[in-house]
Amino acid sequence: MPVGTAVRDRCRTLLGPDEQIRYVFPALSVGPPGMANFLVVVTEGAISVLATRMLRSDRPVSVYATFPRATRLGPILPGSVIELGSMVFEFDEEYAAVVRAADAEIFAPETLPPDPLPDL
Repeated sequence: MPVGTAVRDRCRTLLGPDEQIRYVFPALSVGPPGMANFLVVVTEGAISVLATRMLRSDRPVSVYATFPRATRLGPILPGSVIELGSMVFEFDEEYAAVVRAADAEIFAPETLPPDPLPDL
């Protein structure tokens, strides 16, 4: 299930004014800093890891880490796990397509399908 508009709007409040969100997916940190919920937000210029509230994983509260947009999210390891910097994240299998699309956009744009609604 895609991340809703309300979550994207909350994420925008923590990003730069010119950052345009391309992809967002929830993830659970399974390594350092311990188990915690995050939102991984991919914009045109960066990949941001947003810390969320303890019991409300749809409410980002701060930018935990930022990586250059040229950072690969994949490969997706067994169990729907990715490594991003020194952190290891687990996410629902339904977001695997989001991770692959975010990587393909930068590293293999020729593999992306054409935009079906280019005028929107």
